[in-house]
Amino acid sequence: MMNYMTVPRPEYPRPQFRRKEWLCLNGEWEFEIDHSGSGRARGLYNGHQLSGRIIVPFCPESELSRIGCKDFMAAVWYRRKFNLPAVWGSKKVLLHFGAVDYETEVWVNGISVGKHKGGYSSFSFDITASLKIGMNIITVCAEDDLRSGRQSCGKQSVEFASEGCKYTRTTGIWQTVWLEFVPDTYTANVKYFPDSDNCCVLVSGSVKGETNGCLLQIRALYGGKEVGSKKVLVAGNNVKLVLELSEKHLWEPGAPNLYDLEISLYQDGVCIDYVESYVGLRNITIGNGAIQINGKPVFQKLVLDQGYYPEGIYTAPSDEALKRDIELAMELGFNGARMHQKVFEQRYLYWADRMGYIVWAEHASWGLDITTSQGLEDFLPEWMEILERDFNSPSIVVWCPFNETWDIKGDTLNGGVRQDDEVLRIVYQVTKAIDETRPVIDASGNFHVMTDIFDVHDYEQDPVVFATRYDVMKCGVEAYVGWQGRQKYEGQPYFVSEYGGIYWNLDEKEENGWGYGNKVISEEDYIKRFELLSIILMDNPKICGFCYTQLYDVEQEKNGFYTYDRREKVSLEKIKRVLSHKSALEQQ
Repeated sequence: MMNYMTVPRPEYPRPQFRRKEWLCLNGEWEFEIDHSGSGRARGLYNGHQLSGRIIVPFCPESELSRIGCKDFMAAVWYRRKFNLPAVWGSKKVLLHFGAVDYETEVWVNGISVGKHKGGYSSFSFDITASLKIGMNIITVCAEDDLRSGRQSCGKQSVEFASEGCKYTRTTGIWQTVWLEFVPDTYTANVKYFPDSDNCCVLVSGSVKGETNGCLLQIRALYGGKEVGSKKVLVAGNNVKLVLELSEKHLWEPGAPNLYDLEISLYQDGVCIDYVESYVGLRNITIGNGAIQINGKPVFQKLVLDQGYYPEGIYTAPSDEALKRDIELAMELGFNGARMHQKVFEQRYLYWADRMGYIVWAEHASWGLDITTSQGLEDFLPEWMEILERDFNSPSIVVWCPFNETWDIKGDTLNGGVRQDDEVLRIVYQVTKAIDETRPVIDASGNFHVMTDIFDVHDYEQDPVVFATRYDVMKCGVEAYVGWQGRQKYEGQPYFVSEYGGIYWNLDEKEENGWGYGNKVISEEDYIKRFELLSIILMDNPKICGFCYTQLYDVEQEKNGFYTYDRREKVSLEKIKRVLSHKSALEQQ
């Protein structure tokens, strides 16, 4: 159990763009549930004391928040005081939120400083003009209506209770809140375009403020040794440079070589801003029916990770817990994860970068109605923020904006409404325009419109039937395509991005669980079915990878290798033995 006398989740929340002057605002805040949405009319933003207390950054549904309210909450309010020391009075002050679900407005000392829509992307406001030396008050209102069809909510249940593959909801603040202190002119962001063939990194960045006389320097170090440095004039508010590296150390799965970066902004010869960062030298291409990393095909043995925690729901109880989930997967023999229906916090990506762990990054698209162009308006702005935030992470290999874009209210034969294909097409095209360096899947599983990788979800449990579907591909017969008439295979790399999901309760007395297929009754049966299904995919030279459902149980969904609280359900060594099987792709 957490010690509430300490600051929860105190680690720096943005490790790839780190400044030394910052203040974590996690901990106890005033809190109030606003079921009627009347808080503004009642003046809750104007210094009004709230009726309860909550531990930030844990959502009010969670045990760690000390609230534990599982019902729908139309709006929630937060209030906290903080002291601004005189030493920081000459600095700009940025207020950052890792994520708040869903529509947020923030006041400082009763003055509205900004609004944000989206439950998964990070955002910040310059609050300098609203501050005073000494005591200040931050007030936050978050409104959440995941039953509206107008917002992405992922696996959050739209029913009162958690059921099936929909779980406990998350409302309001669920990632770190923090202050950052910057000079009047400062480096706002950088984007890295690594070129492993030419041993260099193209850097594109922006500077806010008056840039006359400004130079930006980036210095690269490997193992503490300088291996590259470049200083350029800031032209307007933008800067571009090529950072050549004297030593080549590639980032690859299982070999997480990273260069430390020091970003210094000079004005009239004086360093006015300093940021620490890192970059991985690697490229991603598609060739010979496979996803290639640094020119080599990598059979991706991924596991589905939902990013849920018993005590924190969406929020890991500690930084160590984030890292531990990656360790659990790697100990089983997986080389990566599909981050499923949730945008994970930057600290998770940091550990994936540091541990050489492949990540497929996905938005929490379920819950959003995309049968009209309105879906584009509700989805695209937040997705663009996500792309920009996580662009530099070398562990991210594939972008996946949507998952299983089911027809609304059933199939079209029974009065349902189909997806608007143009929503998927435009999101795909915008994603490629923002990031031309990674493959993009338009909608994992179904229904594909425009995609770099063709993937299917297949929970068939009978190995004979399962094999029949895919073995014909070895002979050049057309690939298995679910939902014929709704999507067409066009020769892309072929990926089985959900399979397995084998149902097994570790506690046989529990009757409310579920999984795919008939429940197995022993570890031996579980291993046997997993092995047969997995070997079928690994032995097929036309398949470039798979993603098994799932790493750990989540609430009532009992199909993980671990229980929800991360206890082993099956022998690690037996699973690792299966996954050590060399795939046909790797043998080519």
